[in-house]
Amino acid sequence: MNTTLTSQQRNNVLLSMAHLIAAEKPEILNANKLDVDNYNGDDLAMYDRLKVDEEKIDGMILSLQQLIADVDPVGKDLFHFTHENGLKITNKSAPFGTVLIIYESRPDVTVEAAGIAFKSGNKILLKGGKESINSNLKIVDLWHKALTENNISTNWVEYLNYNRTETQAFLENPTQKVDLIVPRGGEKLIAFVKKNATCPVIVSGRGNNFIYVDTEADLELALKVIINGKIAKISACNAVDKVLINKNLPVKEVFIKNLIKKLLESNVEILGDVDVSAFENVSAFDNEDIWFEEFLDYKIVIGSVNSSEEAIAKINKYGGGHSAVIITKNDEIATAFMESVDSAAVYQNASTRFTDGGQFGLGGELAISTDKLHHRGPMGLQHLVTNKWFIYGDGQIR
Repeated sequence: MNTTLTSQQRNNVLLSMAHLIAAEKPEILNANKLDVDNYNGDDLAMYDRLKVDEEKIDGMILSLQQLIADVDPVGKDLFHFTHENGLKITNKSAPFGTVLIIYESRPDVTVEAAGIAFKSGNKILLKGGKESINSNLKIVDLWHKALTENNISTNWVEYLNYNRTETQAFLENPTQKVDLIVPRGGEKLIAFVKKNATCPVIVSGRGNNFIYVDTEADLELALKVIINGKIAKISACNAVDKVLINKNLPVKEVFIKNLIKKLLESNVEILGDVDVSAFENVSAFDNEDIWFEEFLDYKIVIGSVNSSEEAIAKINKYGGGHSAVIITKNDEIATAFMESVDSAAVYQNASTRFTDGGQFGLGGELAISTDKLHHRGPMGLQHLVTNKWFIYGDGQIR
């Protein structure tokens, strides 16, 4: 297998893949119907991620088209230096090599993440969840058709149809070289991969996002942002789980009652700290560890704080390092909050639901990294590369 492909070859495969998905849309929907019918769990978020409809297929095609249009991330000049002895030293972006993506229940990842990995010059190993096996195998079959159409080895995209035990064995002792692993999913999956992997891991998927309502908040705006963050898509890692309200907020009681009313309209279970649980339809919680939890469900915790500094401390202690919001008209307070909160994405007066590669102009994402090495936040095409040094000489010795 040729380990390097030209930019044109990679784009041709992506174009073939986009055409094949459009042409075989009914077959993809039929394969997904098998998965949906076989799913007997009661996890709402899992079900939402599993189901493929016409809109999701259109999204798959769009992500491929955006990747084709995007700049090739491989071979970019990052740094130049000419040594006093005449050596010409250049640093360029380069593929990782082989990237393993482990994910749960999302057939669209089989298109989007594989497309990003392939366009950035990497071989892709896909390990999807058993609940989406029919959808994933159908999509991988299309990848192989797209590669074959362009006379390129199907080894570039490989599906690991492993159970948990086989996956663990592969992580501990890979049967082929793996340069990077990206687990996309819940905390159990991430912990499992981190425990067993023998190569670098970029963690993706944990949310537990906070919204802080400051004393100078626009309260209509606050309601709109909280409701959107909580209920627009409960299966997303950019959904909201926690709200902190400044105790000195003018008309605080009215605002909390309005918020409770809006949440109940969407059947959200509301839990509150000592202050907020005094309100009707809010349950008290008996364990502070709930602040660490990511719900992926119609469930929210509302608490009160004395200051923005207390809100920052609470978010930095309990948050998932994904997204955090301040609702305030005071730009100075917002700036201090945004610079102090330890999250990949920080917002003033907008929904966490925008933390997404497509929404950030990246044309999709491989993952949303909550790590700090080697990248943080949505990881698009330009981030799935490492670097390599090229040195040109004419006999220099040291």
